[in-house]
Amino acid sequence: MDNQENSHKRRVRYKGKYPKKYKEKYKELQPEKYGEIVDHVIKKGSTPAGMHISIMVKEILEFLQIKPGQIGLDATLGYGGHSIEMLKCLDMKGHLYGLDIDPIELPKTKERLEKQGFDSSILTIKQINFSKIDEVVLESGLLDFVLADLGVSSMQIDNPDRGFSYKTEGPLDLRMNPEKGISAATRLRRISQPALSGMLIENADEPHAEIIAKAIVAQIKKGIQISTTRHLYQIIEQALQFIPASNRDYEIKKSCQRLFQALRIDVNQEFQAIYDFLEKLPDALASGGRVAILSFHSGEDRLVKKSFKRLLKAGVYKEIAPKIIRPSEEECNINRRARSTKMRWAIKA
Repeated sequence: MDNQENSHKRRVRYKGKYPKKYKEKYKELQPEKYGEIVDHVIKKGSTPAGMHISIMVKEILEFLQIKPGQIGLDATLGYGGHSIEMLKCLDMKGHLYGLDIDPIELPKTKERLEKQGFDSSILTIKQINFSKIDEVVLESGLLDFVLADLGVSSMQIDNPDRGFSYKTEGPLDLRMNPEKGISAATRLRRISQPALSGMLIENADEPHAEIIAKAIVAQIKKGIQISTTRHLYQIIEQALQFIPASNRDYEIKKSCQRLFQALRIDVNQEFQAIYDFLEKLPDALASGGRVAILSFHSGEDRLVKKSFKRLLKAGVYKEIAPKIIRPSEEECNINRRARSTKMRWAIKA
């Protein structure tokens, strides 16, 4: 018979109890159904696949002092963990706005929050960059509190299809919104060696910037397309073979982390977005309004620190955090991705 029925394809099952491959982690990707698995992964100090564990929630809420009836903004919605806690503080009175540019994760977060009872009466979600905070204020009015978590969400890092990590094979993309702009692979094809070296220094303080830039551009000049994450990793691995064997693996790992960070910042124009956000922020805050910002590397923190200090001196802010605030050791033990977090805050005059 020609008309044979298509055989049913079974879902990929776990290889072992806790698989390493993202697409085999179907239990972690369904936390509502497999809660015990998710709890176990979190207790190990890891982040379950498809999930993001919010950082410094206690410290953020203690500073923001959210009261029912206030108007606030989660400038980087992500998984929605911070938003849930801020919405609880509002007690269904007032309103929270949430922004994100990721068209893949945003609908999932919206559905997740709606299932917890946070509908449009208390929460408005917009797919725009937080640099457009001025557009939000046209609708919301002046804001009583603002949170901006500048880190990449774990859902983006862990999904190999997004290309955010050198650890797994995937397309070299790195865009927060893959529907706009150019991918990291395209960026590398077009960039000159001096520009790439400068990017690595400016965006990631990479000590081997010139060597890495030379190795990448040499491959591209040969007509070799660097289109996957692991291909890029292999080029860096080969370029850094001069490092003594005792420290080579560690240095290659750190350089790869910095390279992917630098590329991500570049293709998403992250520093420009942060700068625009910080410039527009004072006009978006009500008198006495509070803002907390989480950053994850020195470049981000420098922008926040300089802006807060300059505007404090100008009398725009009446108080800023005297020094960076770090997550507790207990939190870092539970969530290893929290270790690099730096929090700063400011209060509008």
